[in-house]
Amino acid sequence: MKLHEYQAKGRFRAFGLPTPRGIVATSLEEVRAAYDELEGDLAVVKAQIHAGGRGKAGGVKLVRSADEAVEAAESILGKPLITKQNGPDGTVVRTLLVEEGLPIDKEYYVAITLDRQLELPVLMASAEGGTEIEEVAEENPDAILTEVVDPVTGLAAFRARRITYALGVPKPLARKFAATLQALCKVFLEDDASMVEVNPLVTTTDERVICLDGKVVLDDSALFRHKDLVELRDVHEEDPTEVRAKEAGLSYVNLDGNIGCLVNGAGLAMATMDIIKLHGGEPANFLDVGGSASTEQVTTAFKIILDDPAVKGILVNIFGGIMRCDIVAQGVVDATKALGLECPLVVRLHGTNMEEGRKILAESGLSITAATDMRDAASKIVEAVS
Repeated sequence: MKLHEYQAKGRFRAFGLPTPRGIVATSLEEVRAAYDELEGDLAVVKAQIHAGGRGKAGGVKLVRSADEAVEAAESILGKPLITKQNGPDGTVVRTLLVEEGLPIDKEYYVAITLDRQLELPVLMASAEGGTEIEEVAEENPDAILTEVVDPVTGLAAFRARRITYALGVPKPLARKFAATLQALCKVFLEDDASMVEVNPLVTTTDERVICLDGKVVLDDSALFRHKDLVELRDVHEEDPTEVRAKEAGLSYVNLDGNIGCLVNGAGLAMATMDIIKLHGGEPANFLDVGGSASTEQVTTAFKIILDDPAVKGILVNIFGGIMRCDIVAQGVVDATKALGLECPLVVRLHGTNMEEGRKILAESGLSITAATDMRDAASKIVEAVS
């Protein structure tokens, strides 16, 4: 679950981290009031969406008067902001953050995420702050420094100091900078985040260390431990179909192809998408109904797949373990009848009660193509939509 910048900074402040003074606004009147309340000449008006690259897309504007702040807000608020991370349609900006300007001296990049090879959290840092880390990694990979974070005790003091000195932080600010790194790691661990990023983390001419930006992504699997953080979720920033699927207990991700996939198990779902592409097709979604889906969930899954106008055919690929093939087959039949399904449908069933499931499909009287294995299923659905 992603947090907005202003929400991420709220988490930072809860752990004693310094952030700029800022006020959230959702209207032009609130923007003017926010600028006046900040009582400074320089301010920044920032679009609040779940995507990076806002500055390059025109979603971050420096202003020096209340009128400029309102003018900047008018150009952003209620309009789609298109960045490299949110697709061609962009994301409509519903909220703005109006922040005080700071006397910035130097910008740094800092992030904590999981290293899947080490199976540990790692702190990444670069003296090239303000730049997208992908660009730094491609053009100057040696500029990215890393330190391991202990998942129990956090970032050790000596590691924080080592990376601080390696970044060339001025000595008068080294202690503050190292403490900030340790506190950011604490946010990562205690909030069960999958990523915490500050780009840039700045030092100022008046010798402060400030989190000028903030991005926090929380691990959905750990949200049951953080009821207060669940309340920060902004469903407007999520794909409505994915939200609907989540509420039904399904794992769904929309893709760009035309073959809908209904599969049980994430690994099998990935393999199904791979074999569709191997046969020249394009999957329209990742949809995992889980290991014990009910007939109702299967019906809901079909509805979600068919809501995508790009879908020209559906492949159901089920391996029955805990999931019984006859339950899935009945769900497929019920959904096909209820929805008046007209596009090609290929079903492959294997495992628990597969013969009973195949019998249900065969006796349904519906136009359902049976497949014997994954290769057979993929070739049949790709041929059907071609």
